[in-house]
Amino acid sequence: MRSTFLWVLSFVLMSALAIYQRTTGPTYPVRGSIKLNGENYKYLLLRSQDSHIDAPFEMEVPEGTKGIFRFKRFKSHDEWTTVELHENEGKLQTAIPMQPPAGKVEYQIAIFDGESYIPLSADPVIIRFKGAVPNFVLIPHIFFMFFAMVFSLRTGLEVLVKGENTYMFTSATLLLFLVGGLILGPIVQKYAFDAFWTGWPWGHDLTDNKTIVAFIFWAIAWLVLRKNRENRIWPAVATFVMLAIYLIPHSALGSEIDYTKLENQPKTEATP
Repeated sequence: MRSTFLWVLSFVLMSALAIYQRTTGPTYPVRGSIKLNGENYKYLLLRSQDSHIDAPFEMEVPEGTKGIFRFKRFKSHDEWTTVELHENEGKLQTAIPMQPPAGKVEYQIAIFDGESYIPLSADPVIIRFKGAVPNFVLIPHIFFMFFAMVFSLRTGLEVLVKGENTYMFTSATLLLFLVGGLILGPIVQKYAFDAFWTGWPWGHDLTDNKTIVAFIFWAIAWLVLRKNRENRIWPAVATFVMLAIYLIPHSALGSEIDYTKLENQPKTEATP
């Protein structure tokens, strides 16, 4: 009964961490609503999109409603481009122009409420484009990383209750991190941003950095436990480090193109 409870608790804690990661990261869409003609109309502003297609914007509005869309490439010398939103069957539509993998666009949409233009976001929204990652790579990566964190939490709980399986759970955690984070992770990164590794020492991608930090601490814990199965300090430290780094939003300080450092980059055009 105790073991079952600890496994359930590990899954619940991991699910909470996964939800936190998904809803706080810089690629999570901006959602909201605006009141027009006395009714609320919802909208969604994308912050991530595959690089082979434009990122769509579509919002139901009262007939005759107008809107504007202004944008420029992020980290560029571009001037702001402003175009009117296209109305089609009671919906205002436009598209954020696609960029190469790791290219970003900052944009802002404003709706005319009869008196003035109301922006849907206080500040421009930044959307990052990425290469499409095939499911045969992405799904195993997610599977191994999810269970690596489940086993990390389960190891920490085993330490708290002074159980006998700390070494076994630590070994499983290390193996799952190795496969999911250090083998499949770079492959996913290559598909998405055309680079196997963008963390230290070649970059500052926090997703890569926190993966290698977690792996190092679990490797130390595993090596210590091989010599002394009664040691509880290092698996506890590894669990604490894992929790701390996974409170960092996913994709923070991720790969991005700095257009100001590139020459002869044509300015992107809006799609009606």
